[in-house]
Amino acid sequence: MNESINLTKPQTSVLETNKVLKNTYALLSITLLFSAFTAFISMKMEMPGFMPLVATFGAMGLIWLVLPRTANSAAGIAVVFAITGLLGLGLGPILNNYLQMSNGPQLIMTSLGGTGVIFLALSGYALTTRRDFSFMGGMLVVGMVLVLIASLANIFMEIPALSLAVSAVVILIMSGFILYDTSRIINGGETNYIMATVGLYLSLYNIFVNLLMLLGVLSDD
Repeated sequence: MNESINLTKPQTSVLETNKVLKNTYALLSITLLFSAFTAFISMKMEMPGFMPLVATFGAMGLIWLVLPRTANSAAGIAVVFAITGLLGLGLGPILNNYLQMSNGPQLIMTSLGGTGVIFLALSGYALTTRRDFSFMGGMLVVGMVLVLIASLANIFMEIPALSLAVSAVVILIMSGFILYDTSRIINGGETNYIMATVGLYLSLYNIFVNLLMLLGVLSDD
């Protein structure tokens, strides 16, 4: 009798984990497409240059104030679309700036491809090895705090090399978050696919934007 109960619990846990993983990737795929759509709309409407800042603050407000209260209900899905839609709108002016460069379209496609490769490689590694990367959580948070401080300081110092360094570090940190978040889903540390989707989306968004910046500078544009 006890053996039967012990066998049932692991099986149930595996099924729940697989369900969270499946729902996370499904919602992530849809929100990425939605974000691309809103970015396209933003580009066509030629949104002003301050739109990225407005969209970022709006998305942050939703993530901090609204998402935690709705993550366990159907309303949470609408909040996820609002967050990703806003960030997509903010991408419009950025992409339009790059499209004015001679190699702008190539830079954008390279950044998209690089972001996809990073995500697939790291997610595949986490899924295949099933290693627990939860130990990285504290280090990643500290890294983000240091990056934020460096970014704020560079607003006043205006050191190009520091901007490049910050972008490179952000890509590394967000890559770490992909491992961390995927690992938490696999090992049962994250059971809410809405929160998991937002975490992975933000990692992909930041990798893309910062990779685009690095490639733009390295191409002398």
